[in-house]
Amino acid sequence: MEQMLNFIMENRSYAPWITFGLILLAGFNFPISIDVIMIVSAFLAATTLTEQTITLYLSIFVGAYFSAWIAYWLGRTIGNKLFKFRWFSKILTQERLKKINLFYDKHGFFTLLFGRFIPFGIRNCIFMTTGMSHSNFRKFALRDCIACFIWSATCFYSFYTLGVNYQILLNHFKIINLSIFSAFSVTVIGVICYKKRKNKNS
Repeated sequence: MEQMLNFIMENRSYAPWITFGLILLAGFNFPISIDVIMIVSAFLAATTLTEQTITLYLSIFVGAYFSAWIAYWLGRTIGNKLFKFRWFSKILTQERLKKINLFYDKHGFFTLLFGRFIPFGIRNCIFMTTGMSHSNFRKFALRDCIACFIWSATCFYSFYTLGVNYQILLNHFKIINLSIFSAFSVTVIGVICYKKRKNKNS
């Protein structure tokens, strides 16, 4: 992953095409994090490639959308044959497959929308199981187009804003760290006190 990031940084002028290609590869279940690519692209757009902001965003949106198509058709065409490969059976277990199928049957569009915001290979699991269950492709493509747009626009804008204000964030980094640590400490202490009190009462 580090080599991939260095490659993007060294070839910034071709960044939209590189990100588009890498995201498509992710659709084939290559160990490539679309979220990391999203963060790097948004930061590049905010800091060094401001003139390519729209192009970078479109490369992520279109790449992620067609990457889902690849995963869908992989599931639909080869489907269960993939379970013969150990690396695949670790990513998508039979138990996870059943859970995703049930959730998609009940919630449809919302499964794709929430799934878009979950990293660590969950997205591809959803797309592949949708294909495996032979769900209507047109419905899938339409639903995921909306879900992909909401996810990509929200995340790109958020990371772009962070990139624009990174100097301000750096100046307040110690305060932010201290606040997070304090909140975490208070939460842990609160949970411990609650459990002790509950044990005494019982």
